Formats: sequence, C-alpha cells, structure tokens
Amino acid sequence: MRPDTMGRTAIAVLPGLSLCVAVTAAASLVQAAEEHLVHHPYVEALVIAILAGIAIRSLWEPGPRWRIGIAFSAKQLLEVAVMLLGASISLKALVASGPALLTGIVATVVIALVASYVIGRLLGLPARMSILIACGNAICGNSAIAAVAPVIGASGDDVASSIAFTAILGVLVVLGLPLLIPLLGTNPTEYGVLAGLTVYAVPQVLAATVPVSLVSTQVGTLVKLVRVLMLGPVVLGLSLVAPHLRDEPGAPAGARKKLGFFKLVPWFILGFLGLAAARSLGLVPDAALAPLTRTAGILTVIAMAALGLGVDVRVVARVGGRVTLAVVASLAVLLLVSITLVRGLGIS
Repeated sequence: MRPDTMGRTAIAVLPGLSLCVAVTAAASLVQAAEEHLVHHPYVEALVIAILAGIAIRSLWEPGPRWRIGIAFSAKQLLEVAVMLLGASISLKALVASGPALLTGIVATVVIALVASYVIGRLLGLPARMSILIACGNAICGNSAIAAVAPVIGASGDDVASSIAFTAILGVLVVLGLPLLIPLLGTNPTEYGVLAGLTVYAVPQVLAATVPVSLVSTQVGTLVKLVRVLMLGPVVLGLSLVAPHLRDEPGAPAGARKKLGFFKLVPWFILGFLGLAAARSLGLVPDAALAPLTRTAGILTVIAMAALGLGVDVRVVARVGGRVTLAVVASLAVLLLVSITLVRGLGIS
C-alpha cells in the first residue's frame, strides 16, 4: 500500500477507532473500580465495553464518518488479538495436569460443546450463535466467544447476545458455586477441579476459589488453563467447517463465495498456532508473555466496544429468551458432567 493511501486510510479509521478506545478506557476504569472495591472483576471490562457500546448505539447511530473505524476495530483488531493469544499457550500445563485429569477435561469440553450446540439448535437459534454459546460455555466464556466469532463469520448481534447473557450467568456461577461445597461434600481439591471446569474466565476462577482455600485456587487455575488450551484445536476445527455456515440464512454479505486456503484457515489462526508452537518450544521469552497477553486483552476489549456500537438492540431482544434458555441449559449440562468427572476421578 502506498504511503499516501495508508495515510488516508489511517485518517478515515481514526474517528471510529478513537470512539472505541474511549469506550474501552471507560470500561477499564469501571473494572478497576470493581477490583478496588471487591478485589475481583465480577463483570469484566470486555463485557462492560460491549454493553456500553450497545447503550450508545441505542441512543445514537454512528454516521459514515465513524463506521470505518468501528468496522476496523471489530474485525482487524479482533483478529490481531486472537493471534496474540497463541503466545500464552504452552504444552507445559497439559503435561502438569496428568493423563487422567487431562482426559477428563478434554472429554468435559467436548461433551459440553456438543450438548450446548444441540440445545441451541433445538431452541431455534442460528448455527453461528449456537456455536458461540457452545464455545463460551465449554471453554472460556467471553474470550472464547470473541475468538471464535471472526472464524465463523458471526455478526455483531450474535456476539453481543451471546456475551451479554453468558456474562450475567457467569457472575451467578461465581457467587453460587461455593454453596455446592456442603451439598456435595467436596474437599478443597475436588472443589478446585469443579471450579476450573465450570467457571468461565480465569479471573472468575480466582473469585470463586480464593475465599475457599489456596489448594482450591491452585487446582482451579491449573484446570482452567488446561481448559483454555482447548480453544486452539476448536478454533482450528471451526475454521475448516466455517464455509458450510456461509450458506445458512442470515450469513454476512459476501460469505457465499468460494474460499481459498487462507480463507478456510485465516491468517490470524495460522499466527495463533505459530505463536503457540513458539511458546511451547521456548522461543517466546517469559518477559514478552505479559505484554503480549495484555495487548491481546486491550485489543479484544476495543473490538467488543466496536461490536456493541454496531448492535441492533431489537435483534438482541428478539432472541433474548431463547439465548437465556440455551445458556442456562448448557451450563447445567456442563455442571453435571463436571460433578460426574470429579466423583469418577476420586480426587483427594
């Protein structure tokens, strides 16, 4: 691209990008206030950003001057964020978990994925939204939804609906999970495994386990990180089957054309896998991990703000009841499978 063309593109992108950054800054301040007051972000900046974007969009529709930067933030920045997530994945966590627990975690994720998708489809949800809910429920909540969305060509409305209802339920899980300890008679290790398998986000695992015990926190974090590692294979698999979704009613404009290799397996997925391999081989230094992870997090929040700014609230409202049922039922399946696994492993 010529320098003058790049300059014009940057100028065109700036207004919408600045708006998304401003929403992100406000969301981050709210999360910081949460951390200061209750020590854990029960509602993450990612969720706050998308809800704030939806609120702004319901009061004011951005004109053409803003849309270019908003679209850039929702697509290109999100793709870069997904790629950078690969640097945080290492096979060491897999090895440390042991074969029995590793097999159980993988089986739990697979069962939860299939069950959640089937539930969504039975409730009449579109395939893409059913996939988003399934991945969010089975793997890592909002982060999984954000990572999978560009791969399957999900619309902003699909993403907003999935994240909004999953986020609300995720907070309820954090608050309610400790109540199961006396009901199930779980020891700290068992509770840590249960929390790691059912709670959506890593910070939420800490919120659910720190008040219980240090052992629960350590075990829960390890199980959760191994569960997050499933995102890579799932995203790669979805990139290969995504073309079949492009003929579904409601597919984004231009999605029905034939695709080459780099559309079947997008560049950012290749980058994700490349960084994951580099991290596992020790080619990504520990000192670079925190900045890369932080950058990925910030870009994801900016992208979510952009998605929120493009959401039609009426669309979200129309599917709200079915999405809520799908998320609740999916979580119930995940919880049941997780309890069965904990009991079956005989962890002590």
